[in-house]
Amino acid sequence: MILRTERLLLRPPQPEDLSALSRVFSNSDAMRYWSHSAHDSRSKTEKTLKGMIASSAETGLEFVIECNGEVVGKAGLWRVAELGYILHPDYWGHGLAREALEVIISATWERYPDLNEITAEIDPRNGASARLLTHFGFKLTHSARSTIQINGEWCDSDYYTLLRPDPDGPKPSVVF
Repeated sequence: MILRTERLLLRPPQPEDLSALSRVFSNSDAMRYWSHSAHDSRSKTEKTLKGMIASSAETGLEFVIECNGEVVGKAGLWRVAELGYILHPDYWGHGLAREALEVIISATWERYPDLNEITAEIDPRNGASARLLTHFGFKLTHSARSTIQINGEWCDSDYYTLLRPDPDGPKPSVVF
């Protein structure tokens, strides 16, 4: 599945994305609130990319994000139905994550008509991510302390859920 927005192309990951994704996953700012530390080798990114490709085959909704022909991040469901996303910091603050998630969330409801909710787990210190999720109607369901250790630091987690919209409500459009 390929999704398009006004500025973005979201497509399944492929082995040729390794260099571009290494640029994202090796960036310590991008990885500050991720579930593991910044990659210090291409082999770590290669392992992540293989997982993304497998997830894409499983869910059909794991994407690399292209802006102006350049891979700038990833977003999608890495398992049904947990949402994840990351952008290189050069692309923060331009509404690209919001643009990407809008079509991914719509595509999720269309692809999985029996799915009742989408979940997301974030580090509570990541205020931008919390604002992004709440923009789409995600609700904080619970928090947990010391859920993961990254670079010797124990980090907490906030868990969010987005319920399927009312079938009688407005329908967002998805561009394929």
